[in-house]
Formats: sequence, structure tokens, C-alpha cells
Amino acid sequence: METIRNWLLPLLLAAGQGVLLWPGVYPDGTPGPLALAAVGCALAVETAALGWRRTAPVRSLAGTLAAGVLGGFAWPDGYVGLGPLIALYSVAVRCPVPVTVRALAAVVGVDWVGAAVTEGLRPPLLSTMALSLGTYVLCAGLGEARRQWLAGRLTAARRLAGAERARLLAGDQERRRLARELHDVSAHHLTSVVVTADAALRLRDDRPELSAEALAFAERTGTETLTALQRLVGLLRDTGGPDHRPMSGRIEELVAGFGRLGRPVTARIPDGLAGPAAEAVHGIVREALTNALRYAPGAAARVDVRRADGLLELTVENAPPRVPAQGAGGLGAGRGVAGMRERAASVGGELAAGPTPEGGWRVRATLPDAAARRPEETGWRRDVLREQRFADPALMLAAMLLPVACVAALTEDWAGAARRAVLPELLLVCGLLVVHALPLLWRRRAPWAVFGAVLATAWAGPVAVLAVPLPSHVAQFLVAGTLVETLAGYAVAAYGPGAGHTWPAPVVATLGTAGAVTALACADGMVAGERAGPADAVLLSFLLSVVLAPVFTAVWGAGLLVRRRRVRAVAYDDFAFASSMWQADRAAEAERQRLAATLREAVLTHTRALVGAARRGELAEVADTARAALAAMREMLRGLADGGDGGPGGPLAPSPSAADLDALCRALRSAGREVRLRGLPEAARGLPPSTQVSVYRIVEAALGAGDPGPARVTLRRRRGTLRITVTGVRLAIAGPVAERLRVQVAAGEGRIVCEPAGRLRVSLPAGAPGAPVQEVSPSPYA
Repeated sequence: METIRNWLLPLLLAAGQGVLLWPGVYPDGTPGPLALAAVGCALAVETAALGWRRTAPVRSLAGTLAAGVLGGFAWPDGYVGLGPLIALYSVAVRCPVPVTVRALAAVVGVDWVGAAVTEGLRPPLLSTMALSLGTYVLCAGLGEARRQWLAGRLTAARRLAGAERARLLAGDQERRRLARELHDVSAHHLTSVVVTADAALRLRDDRPELSAEALAFAERTGTETLTALQRLVGLLRDTGGPDHRPMSGRIEELVAGFGRLGRPVTARIPDGLAGPAAEAVHGIVREALTNALRYAPGAAARVDVRRADGLLELTVENAPPRVPAQGAGGLGAGRGVAGMRERAASVGGELAAGPTPEGGWRVRATLPDAAARRPEETGWRRDVLREQRFADPALMLAAMLLPVACVAALTEDWAGAARRAVLPELLLVCGLLVVHALPLLWRRRAPWAVFGAVLATAWAGPVAVLAVPLPSHVAQFLVAGTLVETLAGYAVAAYGPGAGHTWPAPVVATLGTAGAVTALACADGMVAGERAGPADAVLLSFLLSVVLAPVFTAVWGAGLLVRRRRVRAVAYDDFAFASSMWQADRAAEAERQRLAATLREAVLTHTRALVGAARRGELAEVADTARAALAAMREMLRGLADGGDGGPGGPLAPSPSAADLDALCRALRSAGREVRLRGLPEAARGLPPSTQVSVYRIVEAALGAGDPGPARVTLRRRRGTLRITVTGVRLAIAGPVAERLRVQVAAGEGRIVCEPAGRLRVSLPAGAPGAPVQEVSPSPYA
């Protein structure tokens, strides 16, 4: 199908040009044998060049220019040469604006040089140059408008693909987040109890007063743990957004709590910390100080948070331990640095941890400072209906040049003296045509204002006829500016508020244009060289209205169709994005409910027992119960990891690959559907991970559309391209499934063709896998 699209138009153009070569078809006759051979060669070069306009547009343009020069010199009167126009449009669609501008300059330069050589430096050359410039500028502008629209669609497709990926990974990410929360809440409190109780048990013979302090601390900390876990349960049931209140005070309270455990901790915290980055700072400080408490008991610690250039720079450093850590092994969940690294990465930051030269440990994190950012736009989408950089100026320039070229062409046959006699008037007419087209520059931003300005400037012609006055044979050229009214009417329909609010546009355009042309024709009291009265003006206005009404109505309808198509596309993007995010929220909510259902049995029971033992004064039972609570916490983390295949710090749910297609087809066959899979091992070997996931998701979506009949999946890899053909999926070639497939294929930078027979053809690039991600150095805390 793609091959047919590439070659159909060039072959049709070649066939049309070949018809002119048939004897007796062209009025001036066919060229001679040598010229005929040159024309045939030019046709072959142009056809071949246009066949590559989608993959190599600049080279295609160069080939069509060469073919146009050859054919134009071989047969100046009969060779059409539309190839440069089509190739320039393809360049504008597929290349950035600077490349398009250079290509436009090259095409216009070649055309002007060719016109100067064939026609000579005569007055007709001016009209030819203006006409070619206007045509090529219009062609480039239309191509740029198409490029902007496709860029917006690609951006929407990529964003939707990101939402789909977020939906698929929502459960895994929520499990990781909940694992961090559970680890932070329980490990921070319970580790302190274990360390304090063990120290009191070791020193109870020498310092018996420590036992009472340890029991009081265990009771207080156990109560705080219960409160924190109950708060976590409440957060699991709360589906609201994140808390953006300042967290500087909470971080200071956290640091002060560690100071109460007997270790010197200094801190410098700026005011006004808020948002996700501040939450990450709080979690990293808590984890770093907890690790220091485990592995460096009694050592001094320092917490430093600074703001610099829109970033938060966090440093948590502890001195070497005063005494060897006893009983610390096995207290943690084995993910200290990994958890801090994940927390920093979740807000777009980086974290590094390692030993200091003095023998201590330092944690450094760089996080984006939300408070220092400029307010961002609330909407994610560009306004694809109005945003253009090159298309509108190009269209305005074309609307200026084409009427001016018409004026120059119509005055070519005038005698030199007659032309010089009315030269000021001709220049005035050209100036009025330019002013008439100038408002089109803002047609997307303010279509109604542009529409009114265009209709108002149309009446400048009759005023000029009366004020200058302009001769009738010169004033008639102002009618060429009617093209601008059609463009303004189209802009109202395409970029206005909809049919219900823009329906007066064709009526107003018809009456305004008919009235302006009638006033222009009757301004000097003459119509077609004869005296005209009021009745003649009314009749002329009526006839013009009858002629113009269908034109403006058709233009207005075309604008409405374009607007409806684009608005529906954008609306679908919004709906699909919202649907994916809703499903992601539901998946995360399911994980929260699963944790809330098991949290009490896993940790709360042991924590309540710890508080009871502390109140009864049983210090040994306090230490044992605290260790049991930590063991239950680790078991809880393993339960979260059981939702996938990895540990808390690793990938919890590995993405499917192309190799899993065999299992997918077996599952469908066991469900009663006949599905055949061909070419899997050879095609999937060595594919990048992202392509592996794309292949699986595409085939899964196609086979899951709901077709009951047999299906066949064929994979073939050739020349760096993976081709996927799925047959027997009529329900997947249209509707929501087809839209989702297009999004997935666009995210993988591929192409998809949906055939009416129920066949899907997908092409994906099968490049080399990406470079591995560099990990931070291992930590003795992990």
C-alpha cells in the first residue's frame, strides 16, 4: 500500500504529460525526435525522483528541478513540469522551516533563471516571476501547515503512548512507592527501639538507669509507630493529590528526633520547602540518618540543604562510628541506598552515596526545586488549530503576489506609452491589493477580526476610484483581490467557534463582496463602458450574489469539515489520555487496597505487642518484639515484591517481549480460537527492548479486538525493518482498537496500514539496542 501511494501520483503525472506527446493532441504539435528523447528522459527522471519524495524529499526536489530544466528547454511550450511543486510540498511537510526556506529559494531561483533565458528581459517576465513566486510560496505554506499538524499529532501520539505505559506500570510503581513508605515509617521507628533496647540490655549492670529510659523510649516510639502506620492506612484510602504544604518544619522535627537519641546532629534547612522535591528530601534525610544510627552509633551527623540555580542540593554526612555497630545486621530491609536513589529519581533528581576519606559516609542528592520554577502552562497541548510559524505568512504572501501577477499579465499586451501613462494608478492598485491581503497574517488568531478587516479593505477600491480617480480599465484589476475574501471566510469556519456561531460568514461575505464589486464597477458611473444607473447597480449586485453565494458557502463548509476533523482528533487524544490515566489510578488504588488489607496483620500486631511489653517493663521482650516487627515489615515488602518478579528495588513487573507471543497465542488457542504464529524466533532475535515491548503490545491489541474467527500472525525481518502482518482481525482495523494501534505504532516510530479485509500491516525499525544505564557505586548500607 505504501508503495502504491509513493508511485501512483508520479505515474499519473507522467501519463498526463505523455498524452500531450500524442500526435494531434497538442495544438502546436509535438517536438522533434531529439527534443522528444529529451522530454522522455525528463519524464523518467521526474517520475523516479517523485517516487522518493517521502523518504528523501530534498534529493527528490533536486531531481525534479533537473528534469524541469531539461524538459523546459527541450519543449518550452508543451512540457508542464509539476514535479517541483509536489517535491517542494514534500520538503515542507518533512523538513524543518530553514530547509524549506532554502528549498523555496532554490526552486524560485531556478524558475526565474529559466524564465529569463526563454522569455528574455521583457515586461512579460515580471508577471511570470510574480506568478511563480506566489505559486511556490503557497505550495510551501500548505506543506508547512501539514507538517505542523502532523507534528502535533505525533506529539499527542507520544504523550498517549506515555500514558499507556504509565497505565501498564501503575501497579508496579505504586508497589514501589508503598514499599518505600512502609520501609520509611516502620524501619525509622523500630530500628531506634532495637538499638536503644540492645544498648540498655548490654549496659544494665553498669548503668541500670538506661533500662527505664529505654522502656520509656520504646513505649513512646511504639506509640508513634502505631500512629504513623494508622496514618499510612488513612493515606492508602485517600485518593487525593499530594500535600504541597511547606515541609521545612517537618524536616527539622525529624532531625531533632534523631538528636534526642543521643547523637549530635547539626542541620541547615531553608524555609519554604514544599512539593514532591521536599517530600523526597524528607524521605532521604530519614533514611540516611536511620542508616547512620544502625551502622555508626554515636557518630556525629550533619544535614545540609541548599538552594542554587533552581535546584535543591542535599548533603547528609556522618562521622566514623565511635564503637563498632552491634546487632545492626539484619535490621534493615536491604534497600537503603536503592530506596533513596528511587526517591530522588521519582522527582527528576540524582543521588550518589559513598564513604568519606575520614571513614564516614556521605549521601548527596540534587533535586529540582519546585518553589524556584516559573509557573508552567496548565495545558499540555499546543493549539494545533491556530499555531503556525510559516504557513500563514506564506499564504498571505501568495494572496498578495497572485493578484499582482494577474495585473502584470493583463497589462502585457498594452503599448508601452499606454502603460507608462497609468503607471502611478497601476502601482496604487497593486498597493491596495497588498493591503487587502495583509490581514490574513492573523487569520488563525483572530478570524472574525481578519474577516471584518478584509471586507473593509475591499471598499478601498471604490473610494480610490472616486478620490484619485482611477480609470475603469485600471480599477477593474482590483476584482482579482476577491481571492482574499474566500480565504478569510475559510478561516472563520476553520478557526472560529463552530457552525452555530459562524453561519453568518458566507452570507456576509457574499453581500459584502458583491456590494464592493458593484460599487467598484459603478463608482465612475460606467459599467462595461456604458452609462449605469441605480437599476443597473441593483441588478449587477443581485447577479454577483447569485454567483458568489455557492462559492462562499462551499468554502465555509470546507472549513467546517477541516475544523470538525481536527477537533475530533484532538478530542479523541484527550479522551484516550484521560482514560489511560483513569485506569492507571484504578491500578494504583487496587495496590493500595491490597496493602491496607494486610498491613494490620503484618506489622500492627507486633507493634501493639511492643507497646504492651514496654508498659509492663519487659525490656528483653521489647527488643524481641521490635525485631519481630521489623521481620514482619520485611515480609510485607516481600509480599509487595510478589506482585512482580523482582525485588523492591528492581523491576516488579518485567515488560513483555516478542518471545512472549508464543505464550499469548497458546492462551488464545486454549480459549478456543485458532491462532497461528510464524517467523517468531528469527524475527525477534536481537531486537531492542523497546521494540520487543511494542511488538507484543501491537499483536496483543490486534488479537484482543474480539474477532471470533481464525487469525494468523507473521513476523518478518528484512533490512533493519520488522514487518508484522496480522490477518483475521476485522474488528481491529477501525474504531478504538485501530486508534490505539496507531498510537502504539507511532510511539515506536513505525507505520501501520489497516486493510478492509481484516489485515494489519505494521513496519517497525529494528535498530540496535540502547546503551546500558550506568548504576551508582554499591553501598555497605544496602
